[in-house]
Amino acid sequence: MSDNQNLLAEQRRALILDEVRRRGGVRVNELTRKLNVSDMTVRRDLDALARLGVVEKVHGGAVPVAEASTYEPGFEAKSALELSAKEDIARAAAAMAAPGSAIALAGGTTAYALAQRLVEVPDLTVVTNSVRVADVFYAAQRSAAGGGAGTARPGAATVVLTGGVRTPSDTLVGPVADAAIRSLHFDVLFLGVHGISVEAGLSTPNLAEAETNRHFVRSARRVVVVADHTKWGTVGLSSFASLDQVDALVTDAGLPARERAEIAEHLSELIVAGERSDDGQP
Repeated sequence: MSDNQNLLAEQRRALILDEVRRRGGVRVNELTRKLNVSDMTVRRDLDALARLGVVEKVHGGAVPVAEASTYEPGFEAKSALELSAKEDIARAAAAMAAPGSAIALAGGTTAYALAQRLVEVPDLTVVTNSVRVADVFYAAQRSAAGGGAGTARPGAATVVLTGGVRTPSDTLVGPVADAAIRSLHFDVLFLGVHGISVEAGLSTPNLAEAETNRHFVRSARRVVVVADHTKWGTVGLSSFASLDQVDALVTDAGLPARERAEIAEHLSELIVAGERSDDGQP
């Protein structure tokens, strides 16, 4: 962990969360020394992580929350985690979307970050079951039209939002969504996940979302998983795809070397976004 006292709050909290999960618990005085910040700063960070439900405060420190395989945090809780990693992943993944292609964007906060990059790719046809993702493209169209109901700018994405039942992650799932996706064919699917592992493949705590994701995977010529390093090794209640159905994984530089080697044995393409070269350049 870094001794840089100028770390942004979200970077500090990501480091703290990684340490809690890796060690099974940390003490406040250990974190103050490693992060070179005050007790009060560490306690505020632990309070913030506890409010998100990802750590439990104990006397003198914090321990990880034991999440059940059926636990599904809401969009707001997840959106506050790993912000820098998600931005790095979104930047790298957006380069994989060719102008004029038909893409699918499943739900999740990493897909939401990616959508904000994809608004600049011309002539996309975007199918999504994420209310949040659709809102990104609709807002970009309204902005280009001067805030009114005018004609969208040339090259703006054509967006199709599936119907369905809304989940805590603000995705639409169920028979209506499944029927819409089954009738379509995508050049590439960008898929955020709750968990990914060698044994369980891609998984989610929501059974209906798992079924909808299965249809997304079947309808795509190319499947690209966008997931920060904390998702590796996590297993949800329901698996919906095996690793051999994944063409590429875009993750962040927080993924340790051992996990990278394990992934490389099972996936043909691993993209580590945000990695810095020796001269400090991405």
